[in-house]
Amino acid sequence: MKKIADLFAGCGGLSRGFQDAGFEFVGAFEYWETAAACYEANFNHPVFREDLFDIHVILPKIKALNPDIIIGGPPCQDFSHAGKRVEDKRAALTEAYANIVAAIRPRWFVMENVDRAQKSGTYATARAIFKNAGYGLTEIVLDASYCGVPQKRKRFFCIGSLDAVDGFLSDYITANLSDTETTLRDYFGESLDFEYYYRHPRNYNRRAVYSIDEPSPTVRGMNRPVPPGYPGHPNDARALDKSIRALTTLERALIQTFPPNFKWAGNKTEMEQMIGNAVPVKLAEFVAKALARYIDECERQINYLAFSNWLTHAQPLCERTCRDTVSRLKRAAAICALPSVPDAYYLFTLEQAADYQSLVPTVRSQLKRAVSLYADYCSAQTANG
Repeated sequence: MKKIADLFAGCGGLSRGFQDAGFEFVGAFEYWETAAACYEANFNHPVFREDLFDIHVILPKIKALNPDIIIGGPPCQDFSHAGKRVEDKRAALTEAYANIVAAIRPRWFVMENVDRAQKSGTYATARAIFKNAGYGLTEIVLDASYCGVPQKRKRFFCIGSLDAVDGFLSDYITANLSDTETTLRDYFGESLDFEYYYRHPRNYNRRAVYSIDEPSPTVRGMNRPVPPGYPGHPNDARALDKSIRALTTLERALIQTFPPNFKWAGNKTEMEQMIGNAVPVKLAEFVAKALARYIDECERQINYLAFSNWLTHAQPLCERTCRDTVSRLKRAAAICALPSVPDAYYLFTLEQAADYQSLVPTVRSQLKRAVSLYADYCSAQTANG
C-alpha cells in the first residue's frame, strides 16, 4: 500500500478521497489551527501545524515520513474567480509545494488548484521545477460533475510521476468520466426535502435559484440567506417564493461529498470556509482511483527508463553499457516473460527456453547479468519504500 503525505491538507477533502481509494496516510500538514483540528478529528494519522513557506524547517519532517506520494492543494484565493486575481504570497505557496516535491522526490505527487491557476506565472515556475526534478506530468482540468460529484466545480490537477512521459495518466482519467453531469437528485435520490434552493450570486446579473435536477454551482467559502431585495433573474430555475431557502452548512458539506458523519470544528463562518475551500471528496477519490490503477499497472510492468537511470546513477555505468544492459533485459523478457521482480525460478525458466539455449554462451551470460542487475534495482526500490 502506497504511503501519502498531504500538504495544505485543510479539513481533509483530498485526504478522505485518497483514503477511500485505498491509500495509506503517514501524515498531514496544515497551518490553520481550526482546519488542523477538524482534520485531526477525522483521521488517525498525525497532523503537523507547520508553515510550509519555511521549507528548510519542514523538509526534514516530511522526509522522516518517507512518503511514496505527496498530495496537496496550495491556497488558491489569489488565482480564484472570486478573488482579485493578483499573484502574491499565497500564490507563492504553489512554488513552495513544487520545491518540497523536488527536494523529497516521491515517486508520485498530486497538486490541485482552481482551473485558472494553470495559466498563472506561479504555476509556470512550479511546472519548470517539477520537470527539472524528472517528473512526467499529467495536467488536466476536471469538472467535478462528471466525476460523481453533484456540483459544477472545475479544478486543475497536476499529477507527476518520476521518469514518466507527460500525459501518462490522461487515458486513465478520461476513460472513467461520466457522459452526463451528476445532479443533486442523482446523488441524493429522494432524500432531500426541497426541489429548489437559493445560492447567493456574486452580483444580480447572475441567477440564484437552482433545481435539484441539475448540479449545484460551485460551493464557495461563504453562505448567505435569501436577501429581502433579491430581484430575481430570468435564468432562475423557478421564481423565488417563501418555500425557497439557502442551503444549510451540512447540506453544503454533503454536496462537497463529505460523509454525513464527518466531524466539523470551529464556528459557522469557519466551517463554511473549510467546506468551500475543500476538494470534493468524490473528486479526490476519482483522481486517486485513476492513479491507483496506473500504479498497479506500472508495478506489473518493467520501467526500462527508471532502470536505465538507476544503472547510470547507482552503479554507475557508462551510457553505452547502460543502453546495452537495458537492451539485453528486453531480450530476456522477449524470450521469457519477466515478472516484476525476477527470482531464481525465473532464471531457471529462462535457461530452459529454446531461444535462450540457441544463443552463444557469451550472450547468455550477458542476458543473465542484465536480469541480475534488474533484480538488484527492484531490491533497491523496495528498500527505498
